[in-house]
Parts: sequence; C-alpha cells; structure tokens
Amino acid sequence: MNLSGISNESLVGRALRTPFRLIPASAAVPILQGPLRGWRWIVGSATHGCWLGSYEFETQRVFARLVRPGDVVYDLGANVGFYTLLGARLAGDSGAVYSFEPLPRNLEFLRKHVAMNRLKNCFVMDAAVADFDGEMRFDASDAPTTAHLVDGGGLVVRVVTLDSLVERGEIQPPSVMKIDVECSEWKALQGAARTIEKHRPRILLATHNRELHAECVKFLERSGYRIELLTALTLAGTELVAWP
Repeated sequence: MNLSGISNESLVGRALRTPFRLIPASAAVPILQGPLRGWRWIVGSATHGCWLGSYEFETQRVFARLVRPGDVVYDLGANVGFYTLLGARLAGDSGAVYSFEPLPRNLEFLRKHVAMNRLKNCFVMDAAVADFDGEMRFDASDAPTTAHLVDGGGLVVRVVTLDSLVERGEIQPPSVMKIDVECSEWKALQGAARTIEKHRPRILLATHNRELHAECVKFLERSGYRIELLTALTLAGTELVAWP
C-alpha cells in the first residue's frame, strides 16, 4: 500500500488513514513492505508511511540505486532514522551508516530504532552538519521533520564539519551521502569540500529553495559531479543525485 501519493486532505486519504488512529503511538510494529519489511518501527515517531513501507517511495528507490554492499553511508538530517535503517539494510554488515541528528526528540527515536533492530553497523552522531565546528541555534518550533539551524532558534546544538571528522579519523570516509538538512545543505557541502574532493561519494541531496539549489549545483559541478534532477525544480527546491 502506497499512501505517499494520496493527500491527507482528500476524502480518500482521510478514510484510508482513519484506522491508523487506533494504533498506540508507542507501539513498535513490523514494517509491512519494501526493503525494510519485517524491521521494527515505532508508530508515533513519524508518518504512518514509514511503517507501511511507502514513505518517500520513489526516493527510497533512488537511494537503493546508490547504496551498495560494504558502502559507508552518511545520513545527514537523519530525523528518526528511516534512511538510517534503509542504509544499514543496503550496505549490510560489511558497511556502516553514520547518522547525524541534533534534535533530542528525533535522537531518542533514532536510537530506539537502531537498538530494536539490533544494528551493529550504525553510529548515531548527536550533531548537525555545517561549515564550522562549534554551536548554533536550532529551531524546533514546527514539525520535527522541518526543524533547522537558524540564528534565532530556541535550542543550542553542536555543529560539526564532515571534513574535520574524517581527517581526525572519527568516522570512515563516505561512499554515499544523503543530505536533507532543511536549508543548511550549502553549509553541509562547504564543510565537506575536502572529503568530497578526495573520496568522491555518490550524493542524494534535497535542496530547499532556488537560490540554495543553484549554489549547491554550482559547487557540485565545479567539483566534477554530474547532476540528475529527480523532480522538477520549484520555489521549494527539489531532490537530485550527484554522480562523481
């Protein structure tokens, strides 16, 4: 069942989702379909599409094209861990997933999902990714899926650059980078410039407005990447794959 293309606001969408309200938010259930079928998921951690297996269905398929057995995957903006679990499944025991997430609410669910699925190849990093090492303000006032770095945010979170972590040997160099960091994608790329230049990871990137999209594409093309747009560019940005 793929509900991702059916609006919550439509009559059909509301009717299909009504039974889900009977499931306790704290329930841990098996994911019903897709590569993660049978893996455990906490119902109230995110949209029901996650445990149904239909969450971002087309993006899942693209991610599966990128990640190979033995790969090292960076999940930047891991939220509660859907792509962390998917990366762990695709990379296998010989691979590794590093999940970056600063929001305490999301981190709690992320760690639970890693633990309940007994994953030994996942490493949770309590930080946001940016273009310097230190601290920044973080706004979590909206939905947990859209929390983001911002000058006037109510939380203070740790920020790190991927370059510094890789160069200090704290994390393995990446084979694949998934970046969905709610308007901080330019900062994330800038803080990973040397890592990208040296290790040439395959990149799945969400851009969140036209200006950021243009800056990110310019950076990636200048670094020798070929850009594949997954959806049409709008005012709200798009998703793309960058191939080295």
